[in-house]
Amino acid sequence: MLARCAAARLDRQLAAGTSPEASARLAARAVQLTSMTFRRDLATSVQRILAAAGDPPATMPSRAASVPPLRLPLSRHQISQLAGPLARLAGDLAAPGPVPVQGVAIACQLLADGTGPLYHPARGDDLSDLIEELTQALSW
Repeated sequence: MLARCAAARLDRQLAAGTSPEASARLAARAVQLTSMTFRRDLATSVQRILAAAGDPPATMPSRAASVPPLRLPLSRHQISQLAGPLARLAGDLAAPGPVPVQGVAIACQLLADGTGPLYHPARGDDLSDLIEELTQALSW
């Protein structure tokens, strides 16, 4: 329960590379983040973003079609240009087996940051670099 209340702070720590073993809260949050249910939900969120940007992924079936459309402004041009890497990211998140918690925490931050490069192209962050960093962080 406490890990959920402090999720954003714990996600920042895990994304920065703090070991989940550093505290009970970090460990609890790491278990939540790396669960298949949570990862599938993140993958569905990526698919919804791709669909809302006008470029749905063709690589994996989605539950995204059954949920209402996003109401956030999107950096449609950047998302469309990076549809392939974003679709692969969704596939990596939904793939069975263990994944590094740091990668999932970075993905969670990217999707949750309404002021970030997925939603605001003028932000200055390079979405391509962030996706590459995220893809590497999800690899062992």
